[in-house]
Amino acid sequence: MRDLLVPYYEHPSVRPAEWDAIIAAAPRLYGVVLNPASGPGEAPDPAFAEVAARLRNADVRVLGYADTDYGRRPGADVVRDLARHRDWYGADGVFLDQVAAGREEFGYYQRLATAAWGAGHGTLVLNHGTAPHPSYARIADVLVTFEGTWATYTRLGPQQWRGGSGVRLCHLVYGVPAGADLAAPARERGATVHCAVPGEGAHPWGTLPHGLELGSAQ
Repeated sequence: MRDLLVPYYEHPSVRPAEWDAIIAAAPRLYGVVLNPASGPGEAPDPAFAEVAARLRNADVRVLGYADTDYGRRPGADVVRDLARHRDWYGADGVFLDQVAAGREEFGYYQRLATAAWGAGHGTLVLNHGTAPHPSYARIADVLVTFEGTWATYTRLGPQQWRGGSGVRLCHLVYGVPAGADLAAPARERGATVHCAVPGEGAHPWGTLPHGLELGSAQ
């Protein structure tokens, strides 16, 4: 089952074995977020282009990362990032980060969705980090309705999504202890896509998801 969404923010030339482990886990992957430089960067990066090609050859979605600053970033800048991800890395989807959750910002994201579809991106993932207004389900394939620590996740308990069943939900959890199972509690909360990593602090997404540690994905 393709239920693992991997945001792995390390350079392939620095962590080649880790990227090999991610690609080896292709049958489990819903998609991989490509983030060369808090976005596509200012010029194509050959190492990321090679990784993106390997992911596509393994039938894995490549999702280009773009920050939206909760609707404050100029839309033209976001659209430029989406075009660069497509042109430089062959991205077939988009992972929009720091997405606002309120109804009043929906128009901004609806315009970005239209631009993404027009650029040939077939998958749109919105990372709200919390449950957004149900309107966002109309434009997204996946809504990230939780991003945070394992301690917070387990303390909150099940909180069911009430915005309809036409979109997949995703939970991104860091600081997850070894041996902890995220798949079961994610399903209890209605999420069919997830990622659990051990990393903590300001850069948790520089660690491999549990189950994809080196040597375990073969």
